[in-house]
Amino acid sequence: MEKRESLGEVLGGRRGALDASIPPVAFVVGWLAAHQSIGIGAAAAVVASVLLGTYRLVRGGNVAALVVSVAMVSAGALIALHTGRAQDFFLIRLMSNAASALLWAASIVIRWPLLGVVVGFVVDWDKSWRLGRKTRWRKDPDLLRAYGRASWVWVLLQYTLRVVVWGLLWWAGEVVALGVVTVVLSWPLVALTVAVSGVVLFRSLPKDHPGLRHPRTSSDGRGADGPSTSTAANQTAPVAPSVEK
Repeated sequence: MEKRESLGEVLGGRRGALDASIPPVAFVVGWLAAHQSIGIGAAAAVVASVLLGTYRLVRGGNVAALVVSVAMVSAGALIALHTGRAQDFFLIRLMSNAASALLWAASIVIRWPLLGVVVGFVVDWDKSWRLGRKTRWRKDPDLLRAYGRASWVWVLLQYTLRVVVWGLLWWAGEVVALGVVTVVLSWPLVALTVAVSGVVLFRSLPKDHPGLRHPRTSSDGRGADGPSTSTAANQTAPVAPSVEK
C-alpha cells in the first residue's frame, strides 16, 4: 500500500504564515521608533508589505496573494489612522479570524468541512501530482467524518485562540504585546494546528484507508450512499439455477 502523505506535505510550508507576521512587527517598530506615531508605523507596515510581496513575486509568487496582503495591511493602517488608536491596526485581523472561526464551524455543520475543501483544492491544482480529486472526498464517509473532526482543530486551536488573545490585548490597548503575539500566533501556531489536525485526521481514518489523494467512493462499494449499485444488485438479484446436461 502506498505510504500516506502527511497533512503538512499537502498544505505546504510556513512561508505564508511567516510573511503575515512581518508587517505588524514593522508597524510596532515604526510606532515605537517615532515616539508612538501611528502615521510612521502605518507607513512602515505598508512599505514592509510591498517589499515582501515584491520579493515573493520575483521568486515566482502569486500576484493575487500580493494584492490581498497589501490590501489587508493598508486597511489596518487606515483604520488606525482614522481612529487614532494604534491597537486598531490589528482590528481587521481580529475580525477576519472571528469570521473564519464562524465560517469553518458552519462548514462542518453543513457537512462541507473546509479542511477537506482546502486539501481537495490543493491536490487538484498542484499539477506535479496530477491526481485531481476536487470534491470526491465527500463521497467517502470515512474522509468526510475525518475532515469534519480535523476541521474543529482549526476552529478552536487557530481561529478562536487568536480571537481570544488578540481581543483581550486589543481591548487593553497593548500595542507592543499585540505585535509580539502576532508573531507567536503566525507560523508557530499554524505549524501546531497542522500537526494536531493531521493527527486527528489520520487517526479518524480506518487503518486500511489509502489516504487523502485516494477517496473511496461509491464505485468501491464504500461511498456515502452505501454499497455501489452493482454490489447491491449482486446481493439482491436471484441466482439462476445451473442446468447440467
